[in-house]
Amino acid sequence: MGSVHFPPPGSSGPSGPGARARRRGPGWPVLLVLTFIVVPLAEIAAILAVGRTIGGWPTVGLLLVVSLVGAWLMKREGRTAWRALTEALRTGRMPAREIVDGALILIGGTLMLTPGFLTDIAGLLLIAPPTRPAARRLLQGAVERRLLAGAGFGGGPPFGGGPFGGGPSGAGPSSGPFGGGPDRPGDGPDVIPGEVR
Repeated sequence: MGSVHFPPPGSSGPSGPGARARRRGPGWPVLLVLTFIVVPLAEIAAILAVGRTIGGWPTVGLLLVVSLVGAWLMKREGRTAWRALTEALRTGRMPAREIVDGALILIGGTLMLTPGFLTDIAGLLLIAPPTRPAARRLLQGAVERRLLAGAGFGGGPPFGGGPFGGGPSGAGPSSGPFGGGPDRPGDGPDVIPGEVR
């Protein structure tokens, strides 16, 4: 009979950690570059474009008004989310949606308080009730993917080692107390029946 080849642990096969790392998408370096380089440059370009259109002082005034509106909106929606959270806790229901809403309101309020038109638009999309459900679904999906990837459901046996399945702590796939080997009845030394005189 032919033998079956199993890839070694840690390989980059279809279900190894390498494949899971490729499926996770951009990492922290890409996010840091976007946060500290790309977004500020885009904000400066947007402010300059608005300033050339309506003038310098009207642009500053518009930024202040948008920040004040963002603070008011965050306070109002945050109070609503807090009431929903306390109601869910009082009734004994898991407040998953309320917690996500609170996080979105906090992030959106921070973005709206940050000077800039692009961050104001992003913050408004996170805070406003008509657009918040879409942002909620995106955030929940990202968290679920991260949890599943961290738990090892994308590949790689989380219980593949040890005495139950061979691996580094066992002597192979056919050893150990439950995997076969010399511990199974009938696999020990031959016994010749007879009498001792």
